Amino acid sequence: MDSRVSELFGGCCRPGGGPAMGGTLKARGAGGSSGCGGPKGKKKNGRNRGSKANNPPYLPPEAEDGNIEYKLKLVNPSQYRFEHLVTQMKWRLQEGRGEAVYQIGVEDNGLLVGLAEEEMRASLKTLHRMAEKVGADITVLREREVDYDSDMPRKITEVLVRKVPDNQQFLDLRVAVLGNVDSGKSTLLGVLTQGELDNGRGRARLNLFRHLHEIQSGRTSSISFEILGFNSKGEVVNYSDSRTAEEICESSSKMITFIDLAGHHKYLHTTIFGLTSYCPDCALLLVSANTGIAGTTREHLGLALALKVPFFIVVSKVDLCAKTTVERTVRQLERVLKQPGCHKVPMLVTSEDDAVTAAQQFAQSPNVTPIFTLSSVSGESLDLLKVFLNILPPLTNSKEQEELMQQLTEFQVDEIYTVPEVGTVVGGTLSSGICREGDQLVVGPTDDGCFLELRVCSIQRNRSACRVLRAGQAATLALGDFDRALLRKGMVMVSPEMNPTICSVFEAEIVLLFHATTFRRGFQVTVHVGNVRQTAVVEKIHAKDKLRTGEKAVVRFRFLKHPEYLKVGAKLLFREGVTKGIGHVTDVQAIAAGEAQANVGF
Repeated sequence: MDSRVSELFGGCCRPGGGPAMGGTLKARGAGGSSGCGGPKGKKKNGRNRGSKANNPPYLPPEAEDGNIEYKLKLVNPSQYRFEHLVTQMKWRLQEGRGEAVYQIGVEDNGLLVGLAEEEMRASLKTLHRMAEKVGADITVLREREVDYDSDMPRKITEVLVRKVPDNQQFLDLRVAVLGNVDSGKSTLLGVLTQGELDNGRGRARLNLFRHLHEIQSGRTSSISFEILGFNSKGEVVNYSDSRTAEEICESSSKMITFIDLAGHHKYLHTTIFGLTSYCPDCALLLVSANTGIAGTTREHLGLALALKVPFFIVVSKVDLCAKTTVERTVRQLERVLKQPGCHKVPMLVTSEDDAVTAAQQFAQSPNVTPIFTLSSVSGESLDLLKVFLNILPPLTNSKEQEELMQQLTEFQVDEIYTVPEVGTVVGGTLSSGICREGDQLVVGPTDDGCFLELRVCSIQRNRSACRVLRAGQAATLALGDFDRALLRKGMVMVSPEMNPTICSVFEAEIVLLFHATTFRRGFQVTVHVGNVRQTAVVEKIHAKDKLRTGEKAVVRFRFLKHPEYLKVGAKLLFREGVTKGIGHVTDVQAIAAGEAQANVGF
């Protein structure tokens, strides 16, 4: 991570930006972008003659991996060819973890040839047969005309193919919601999940709050989860159509789980815990159009960059501002995104065509940052955000998912409940392996460093029963009559075969993002590593006596309260007041259970 990201944490960011990247990326054409390979204004055998300025003649060449497939045409294939095409579709769906995008009328090298209307109709009919064969559904995302040395009008068509994998109930995407207090985070989620516009006084957010003081103040202080579904045709499924979460899950083939985080600086530790523990696929950064980048906005942006969480931006409350004010806020965001600490390419979304392109570019390039401008009261441009979320593919590779599933079971404990007639329930994320009903696991470490045996009685995902949990999925596990007093946040439930190790002392390579004076031995900070959150003291700074803002070093920490389960390579973030730093764990000093108490503290 570039140490200049410290400017975002320290609040000393220069508005002018340094040697930033080029101007705002404008979404163009079917998958076209400023990053398209291939010539743009050159003639090649007369093929580009008369091409329109906003239709680039090439897309990037087709990749063997990934979920995007180019097909020039699919007209009356032989049976052998049809079976081959079906196998190819299965591969693309596997690569996209249940979603694939077909570009019809495009050659493998990315040349936009286009098809006549009759050929396109026949190709789409064949594609529909292929989808039926594998049990998938298709949705036409967009069509556009291209000029290809012909007097007849030719089109290319972009089609989304979606199939819920056989071993899953639905596709799942987790989105963390960040932004300053009063920027409208909970209101936007209320509008998306409830299906009704806000009245301008926060009515839409009332169903999201978990505590009375949140309703009274209108400010989120805890982490809450909201779901938005899309069926196989890309239509929204929310509480306006369904009474319960179970009905939404049953009617949806794709689920967006929003993690609503706190915006007030007082609850920053809760926001950091949500980002490090719940492993979001991406983040939504909400910025109020009338206030711009204010309060904790810059700090939340820095957190997303430090933890390498891809993010897109929503500018809200455009109904309260003049058009010039909205444009000023967007320009302000573009300047910050282009700074050396961020190095992002802003992509303003103004149409449905832009939203489709933004979803694809966002998944393919970590530097592209889509920007939406909308209103939760008037509903302006709200549909563009829904189109984006519907098309946004999983951001993790299917091969990585398979590798994680081959490992031993490891479940992070993030929440602990007691449910009447059910018993103790824990919520969290399965980091690796597979967890089934009836599995025997061990949970820990306890204060004395022990791991205790338990049994998984039942599993629920998004409040719906689930028999099997796979790596990367979040769920709640019922533990029956297991004593809740023995559990705490930050524990892990692992397979007994793992023989887990624990530590009270560990070393990490860190970058000090911001500190008012000098960072020395004996300084106490709150350390966040995954779902672990505990105060630790700096025991030693290798090769240095002290650190200043922007400097790097290997630092030895010691937990003050109880031992924790850490893994080498895990991302680390620490804070204390305005002091903040990031890094990764480089070494852990494993201890035996009996030695745990003696090694904690000073």
